[in-house]
Amino acid sequence: MSLSNNASGMSAGQWAPIGFNLLVWTAAISEEMNPIAERLKTIGYDGVECFIDQQDVSVYQKFGDHLKQLGLQSTCVTVVGPDENPASESAKVREQAVVQLKGVVDRAHALGATVICGPFHSAFATFSRREPQPDEYAYSAEVLHAVGDYAKQANIVLAPEALNRFECYLCNTMSQLVELVRRADHPNVRAMFDTHHANMEEKHFPDAIRTIAPVLAHVHISENDRGTPGDGHIPWDDTFRTLSELNYSGWMTIEAFTRNDINFANSINVWREFSKPWDIAENGLKFIKAMQAKYTNA
Repeated sequence: MSLSNNASGMSAGQWAPIGFNLLVWTAAISEEMNPIAERLKTIGYDGVECFIDQQDVSVYQKFGDHLKQLGLQSTCVTVVGPDENPASESAKVREQAVVQLKGVVDRAHALGATVICGPFHSAFATFSRREPQPDEYAYSAEVLHAVGDYAKQANIVLAPEALNRFECYLCNTMSQLVELVRRADHPNVRAMFDTHHANMEEKHFPDAIRTIAPVLAHVHISENDRGTPGDGHIPWDDTFRTLSELNYSGWMTIEAFTRNDINFANSINVWREFSKPWDIAENGLKFIKAMQAKYTNA
């Protein structure tokens, strides 16, 4: 497997485009999101990130058409449950995982997205009550490789995500994630780095980012409390300095949460408001731009 330090395919020295995850408002894509996308474009975002669920492909096609009219790009995030767990010892469950993730690729393609990120290497918040086993990594890698073949036809990169120990056990760290991606051994299976989860699981941000750098395709900019980036204690200088040194130029997408969508908030244990959605969007964008400017050619 050939791995390069600039996984996004963009020119070295060009800073990342900036996206905003719509989960701060809702997990469900609909026409109600059109004015939100329009305002995000107006204040300066390059793209939006949408959660992919089981809605009809036409829903994503319609929203994707609107994004294109606005000049906005898109990425996607998704999860899988225990009935479609790529790391399951059951061959039938793993087959269902491939079916489920191919459906995600279809919806992402209809949207016009180029990246699918998220912890879809294993079932979200599903635990075996033991440490991850070699066979589980092998099962997950096999599923990711198969879906990578399908994603390649749509020119989509899969970017599985390491989560904290309270939401996942298969991949908590960049060391685990890079090993899984190497096992998957597919050019369309890369990885993402999320600052919120790294804050709990990594001892040193620069080392973690350098570990995942050869396969890094996506970054979530997420504060320690899931509120506005820059308002908490994430080591942002270390983050942006290291990404600049590595010439990272994939997406930097803000992922923050509220209780705006009660069902979604309850599913991820968000029990209070951290920041108002538009405060996060406006102040978060200013923060990223300032940090990018600070570390351009640093």
